[in-house]
Amino acid sequence: MNAIADVKAQQDTDWWRGAVIYQIYPRSFQDSNGDGVGDLLGIVQRLPYIASLGVDAIWISPFFTSPMKDFGYDVSDYCDVDPMFGSLADFDAIVDTAHKLGIKVIIDLVISHTSDQHAWFATSRQSRDNPKSDWYVWADPKPDGTPPNNWLSIFGGSAWHWDTRREQYYLHNFLVSQPDLNFHSPDVQQAVLDVARFWLDRGVDGFRLDTINFYFADKELRDNPALPPEERNATIAPSVNPYNHQRHVYSKNQPENLEFLAKFRTLLNEYPGATTVGEVGDAQYGLEILGQYTAGDDLMHMCYAFEFLAKDKLTATRVAQVFARFDEVAATGWACWAFSNHDVMRHASRWDLSPAAQRLFATLLMCLRGSACLYQGEELGLPEADVPFDDLQDPYGIEFWPEFKGRDGCRTPMVWEPSNQNGGFTTSGTPWLPVSHEHLNRSVTAQEQDPAAILHHYRRAIAFRRAHPALIKGAQTTVQAEGDVLYFTRSHGNDVLFCAFNLSDTPSNLDLPKGNWTTVGAELGSAGPGADGKLHLGPWQPYIALKQ
Repeated sequence: MNAIADVKAQQDTDWWRGAVIYQIYPRSFQDSNGDGVGDLLGIVQRLPYIASLGVDAIWISPFFTSPMKDFGYDVSDYCDVDPMFGSLADFDAIVDTAHKLGIKVIIDLVISHTSDQHAWFATSRQSRDNPKSDWYVWADPKPDGTPPNNWLSIFGGSAWHWDTRREQYYLHNFLVSQPDLNFHSPDVQQAVLDVARFWLDRGVDGFRLDTINFYFADKELRDNPALPPEERNATIAPSVNPYNHQRHVYSKNQPENLEFLAKFRTLLNEYPGATTVGEVGDAQYGLEILGQYTAGDDLMHMCYAFEFLAKDKLTATRVAQVFARFDEVAATGWACWAFSNHDVMRHASRWDLSPAAQRLFATLLMCLRGSACLYQGEELGLPEADVPFDDLQDPYGIEFWPEFKGRDGCRTPMVWEPSNQNGGFTTSGTPWLPVSHEHLNRSVTAQEQDPAAILHHYRRAIAFRRAHPALIKGAQTTVQAEGDVLYFTRSHGNDVLFCAFNLSDTPSNLDLPKGNWTTVGAELGSAGPGADGKLHLGPWQPYIALKQ
């Protein structure tokens, strides 16, 4: 039995630890019926390509019934598929096909809020004394008619909206059309657990839990304190958004959430191998919350914060700082790292990376302790698309244009082949977002035919990770930075790897660790030591060595 097979044999229900997860944004992945919008059968069509990457799982962004005010993150029926994407039978086809290809299926569960078109909210807003009257966060106005407190919406303005039926305000941390559920209600918690069970019974292997730290709001609805200017950052909301002016200690991150997450984990334990990855949306305390939510074995399996999704360029020093903080506040937890997703500018553009730098970051991601998420098109080295204002769909971008252009630039359609203006995504003349012409020459077909393309580098990096148990779930020494060089050691049993990365476009040197090491990873650009016994790294070059 080879090393990777041995690891898998030992961790059947622990497959998520160190897994590589490929995120699919279904609207933009593959259109199978020519209406200009990606769909579930389009995903089925492209699953063999995903399998060819060597990933362990897919994460599919929301496809539930929705009015699409926030493109599926405003759910009006948790237990059905929006006709735009297909049917429950189409989803079953995804699960069946993926499993036959050895790929797990994770779906995006958005339970901090619903659409205002959800039947639960339609009932809740009818009166103050109906069976679901407390299923959402309702509050009386202040005596002067203004909202009950100073909480702000991430999408701009107050987080409270007046409802004339109840003559009360309801809470919405996001769009007005996304009222927040009241998790202080046991009935709400049970309803959400029933939704999770519905999909687990349908064969999903886990959930990506959207905005996991937003589930509970302070029962007393106390005002959030101001955040000093020197502590503000734009990790969660753009710098022009006043949301950054508050310390959100009452509108989210409540201690009651831990008890609910334990209930969620208890449910998942009924389905061996089912997993969770929580999205922690917090600019100040993301790693601390990640540590709380993944500590032990009775809460979440893994979470990701926004440290590596931030605008700040990822230098060796910055990576070392993140891991130092992680080791301090989340040492017993498990992270899921990502450089790009559907909510942030693609990292190739965000960090202004050269092709060589993109390759090195891909290699680094595969070597870090934790699980890893890749966002569709990342493996093609796609830059952020430039979407003109007249073509914008994202309400976030429309609200804060032009200082913040929203999320459409990372959500444009996947490019499969360069032969037509829509890149093989659709036969429609008008896809829901325009296909970036800059992306066409980076299409899957074009890169498959080019041995030097970055697509093949991603495959090699993923295969390298899968070949080394140390990189899947091994321990990691303190992550250190020496100038522009980042380095650490990963170990699992006899598999011990020393990893160093020159995160700059100038040559760097590093003393080799003591011991007998053999250079590996030549296919990733790993170079051996010089005649002087020192390590001489070229621009954006890694060095990976196996201990003998």
